[in-house]
Amino acid sequence: MADPVYKRILLKLGGEALAGEGGIGIDPRKAEKVAARVEEVRILGVQIAIVIGAGNLWRGQEGIERGMERATADYMGMLGTVMNSLALMDALERGGSVTRVMSALEMRAVAEPYIRRRAIRHLEKDRIVILGGGTGNPYFSTDTAAALRAMEIEADIVIKATKVDGVYDADPQKKPDAKRFDHLTYLDALSRRLEVMDSTAISLCMDNKLPILVLDMWQSDSLTRAVLGEPVGTEISDT
Repeated sequence: MADPVYKRILLKLGGEALAGEGGIGIDPRKAEKVAARVEEVRILGVQIAIVIGAGNLWRGQEGIERGMERATADYMGMLGTVMNSLALMDALERGGSVTRVMSALEMRAVAEPYIRRRAIRHLEKDRIVILGGGTGNPYFSTDTAAALRAMEIEADIVIKATKVDGVYDADPQKKPDAKRFDHLTYLDALSRRLEVMDSTAISLCMDNKLPILVLDMWQSDSLTRAVLGEPVGTEISDT
């Protein structure tokens, strides 16, 4: 097998990756499937950090639309990401991976506080690091948290794992003739408003020349093929 082209990756997962029936809650079996995909990459010698959302547990926008204060809704979402992080940690460790959960919100009983140099040290020791709590601040999405953490830990790429095999010019589930892109520039992704990641996250990656790869998490071997440099999904970069 070929050698990985990336030494260290930041894997961004939506909370839906762990969701149970109807896209809500946490299904331990789904967590096990995600863990198996991650372990396939780790055994290749790739260092892996993970940021996971909380859409399966809480959608802050719904609270805001019903009059909830934005900061409160965002903090609730951050707590949800820690719950998902613990579920994924459990699945990974039952599969034999050594894992650390680090949280931007201090909760020492369940997670280490996020400290950049400590996170890097864990990665160097072949531990999978799950980064919960978003950025620790309201008004920022977990996409932005993923971009920020990727730069802090000096990741080679942000891989956004979804249920779709790349970025399309329209929703392929609603428009069967939607066009899939193999590559986009950061400016294309921003100007076309393709909703790959929020504009803050894409802008952060653009300013720091950090590539983004969007792929289907559930497509067989897609994550493994991506780290081996095979053409998978849609890459967003400078050129």
